[in-house]
Order: sequence, then structure tokens, then C-alpha cells
Amino acid sequence: MEQMPGQFMSISVQMIGHLRIRRGDTVLTASNLGGPKPRQILEILLLRLGTTVSKDQLVDLLWGGKAPGEALATLESYVSVLRRHLQPGHARTGPLRTANAGYLLERELVDLDLDRFDSLLRDAELAGPADAYPQLVEALELAAEPLLGDELTPEWAVEARDRHASMVTGARVLAAEAAAALDRADDAVRWAQQAVSAEPLNERAWSALVAGLEQAGRYAEGIRSYDRCRRLLDREMGCMPGPALRAAHARLLKATAQEDGELSEVLAALLLLSDSMRAGQDGPGVPVRAGIRRPGKNLQAAGQVVDSFLRRALASA
Repeated sequence: MEQMPGQFMSISVQMIGHLRIRRGDTVLTASNLGGPKPRQILEILLLRLGTTVSKDQLVDLLWGGKAPGEALATLESYVSVLRRHLQPGHARTGPLRTANAGYLLERELVDLDLDRFDSLLRDAELAGPADAYPQLVEALELAAEPLLGDELTPEWAVEARDRHASMVTGARVLAAEAAAALDRADDAVRWAQQAVSAEPLNERAWSALVAGLEQAGRYAEGIRSYDRCRRLLDREMGCMPGPALRAAHARLLKATAQEDGELSEVLAALLLLSDSMRAGQDGPGVPVRAGIRRPGKNLQAAGQVVDSFLRRALASA
């Protein structure tokens, strides 16, 4: 039912994906708001929900610094058109208000999907895994599509979409970490894979993926994922994975070796060679790893083990 004149009128808005406004029993889409500029005014105000945006700011955003001579009058006419479509018969009691030489959308009268996403993410960041995980899942269900799907070119829309996409990736990483804490390894892997796909240089996402694969007992996949991360970081940023990710990689190698006697022997040889190289770099004062000696014959034997393994691997490739 439409609200009667004099009553405060609220609206429900979806701006993740394609724009959709529900006003009572009426549903409006991007094509029902009087044209591109009125629609963009609404979207800019939605991005700053509850905050006044000055007319000068709106002019600058709408025309990208190339405003026509009668820009202010044109802006006011666009706002009038938007009001007629958005809140007919509710010029003074609808969510779109004039304030302080600008316009705003009253937060109390707008149910916005982006606002719900932000609120769920903030709450999840302060909660423990058991409470955070369902909040993160709900937030990510809201964010299944890109923000502002009807606005592909304006700079302000691109910036807002990029910021939101970064927050979605952060939510996926948090969801992966919370799922792992709740022993939901498959969920952890799924969310981490989505985060890595969205931001391939996000090391925290890679850490969540490798940890999830380790928890799921998928050691070979974890080792391959670490190697992809290592090569990517080296190529794009000239750096290596951090200590946490390297530690997870070492655990995966040991777990894999425990399942294969030959791999166990090769890993022990590699550790011996690694310790020897580190001692040579750091000087004679570096302590020897417990249980490992460094006489020449042991190093020679370790080299032979690794060489033999690599030759067989190459021969069977």
C-alpha cells in the first residue's frame, strides 16, 4: 500500500548489482528515474547516505569538472524530476531532502543494501568466529554482484566500486579465517580462493588459502598454491612470502613427506643443505640445528639424494 500524504515515506534500495528501488508496492529501476543525471544524483546521495552533499559537489561529480553555464539551475531541475519519480506526493516527507545548500537522503527512511553490507562487516570484525561467520556469509550474499552495475564510466562510480570490491575481498578473507577457526576447512578454502581470484597480490588471502588446504589435508594443493603465490609476489613485487606463509609451507612439506618415505628422505636432505647454506651466510656463530651435523660427507650424501630424486623426476616427466 502507498503511504498517505503527510506520512513519512521510506524506500528500500538495492545498488549492489543493478539499481532497484521499492516504494510501497511500486518497484523502480534505473530507467524509471527521469534519465541518467537524476539517477546519478540518487546514486551519489546513496553513497553518502545521511550526509549532505553540496550543490557544488554534485555539479562537479555529474559533469566531471566541465559543467555547463546553467549547471546549478539544471541540477535543481534534475532533483525535482527525481523527487517526482522517487517520492510522488511526499516532497517534504520523503527521504530526499534539501539541506544546507545541498541535498541528502535521510538514513532513517532508506533501507540500503550497501549500508547493510557495511554494518554486517563492521560487526563481524568485532566478533568472535562463531558470531562473525554467519554475519560475513550474509554480507557476502548481499555483495554477490559488483556495486553500481548501471554506472560503468563515471569516475566517482569507478572509485566507489573499487573501494567496495576491496571490502568484499577483505570480507572473504575474514570469512575464510573464521571458517577455519570453526573447523569448516572446505568453506575456508572456498572463501580464500574467491579472495585470491579477486586480488592475486593479497598475501593474507593466500595465507588463508594455504592454511585452509592444510586443515583439509590437501597438502599437495597447499604446496602448489604456495608456489604460485611465491612466484607471483617475486614477479610483480620483487619480494617473498612472509614468515606465516613460509611456516605453513614448511608444515605442508613435512606432512607430505610423512606420507611418502622417499619424500621424507629428500626433505631431510634439503633441510641439511639449507642449514649449511644459512651457516655459510651468517657466519660460524650460527647454532647448528638440533640433531644435524655438518661434516663434508653428510653434505655430499644429501646432495646425492636430492640429485638422484630430481633425475628420476625429470626422467618420468
